[in-house]
Amino acid sequence: MRLARILLVDDEEDVTRILSKRLSRRGYTCTTTSNGYEALEAMAHEPFPIVVMDVKMPGLDGMGALLQIAERWPGTQVILLSGHADMQLAVQAMRQGAFGYLMKPVDFEELLFKIEDAAAQSRLERSANEIS
Repeated sequence: MRLARILLVDDEEDVTRILSKRLSRRGYTCTTTSNGYEALEAMAHEPFPIVVMDVKMPGLDGMGALLQIAERWPGTQVILLSGHADMQLAVQAMRQGAFGYLMKPVDFEELLFKIEDAAAQSRLERSANEIS
C-alpha cells in the first residue's frame, strides 16, 4: 500500500525540513511550502490528501488557508499546528473542517498517529465516493 502524500506548510523552514525528512523515512512523500498562498498554489497543481499546516504565518495564515482548502478540496484532511494554546481557535478550526489541531513543538509520534488517522479517513472517503 502506498502511503499518502503530505503537504507541509510552515514559515519556519527548519520545521518543514525536519518534518519532511522524518516523514520521508516513514515512507511518506512530502512537499513543503512556506505560507497559505503557496499551499493553495501547490494544491491547485496537485491536490494532497493531507496538509499539515502552521496556524500563524505571514500573508495567508493557516485558518484562512483552511477555509479555502475545505471549500475547494473537501476531501483533504488538514492538521493544524499552533505554538499558542488557544482552545477557542482549536474549536473554531475543527468547526471549519480541520482534521486535527496539535500544539508546537509537536511530538513527532503524536503527529505521526494523527497523519495515519487522517490517511485512513482519506482512504475511507475515497472508497465511499467511488461506490456512490
